[in-house]
Amino acid sequence: MTAPDTPAPDTSAPDLYDPGLQPERTELAWRRTALAIAVGSLLSLRVFPLVLPTGAEGWGLVPGVLGVGTAALLWIAARHRQRRTTAVLTARARGPLPGGGLPLALTVFATGFGLVALALVAVTLLTR
Repeated sequence: MTAPDTPAPDTSAPDLYDPGLQPERTELAWRRTALAIAVGSLLSLRVFPLVLPTGAEGWGLVPGVLGVGTAALLWIAARHRQRRTTAVLTARARGPLPGGGLPLALTVFATGFGLVALALVAVTLLTR
């Protein structure tokens, strides 16, 4: 038996959405990643053409241009992902949360960029 002035315990289910800033923090982390890719790509635009052998300088531009483009797409995708996550968690939209496509794309890009950079270094060392 409970006292008449004691409120009944709340037995309702907790809300799915935490009003904290987790989706925003995640978006900022993706933006920092995009910024790091852009800076690394811009540096490769500066360095690769200088160290590659004569006649192959143009190939040094490929990873940098692809990296800057990827960074721009990553920036846009991160914003879209954050908006979608917030909309689903606050029940403004129906449907699934964003999947693992963005992390997979980043992994594929980083692996490809690393392999191209490794190939350019190998070409430079072998032609000296």
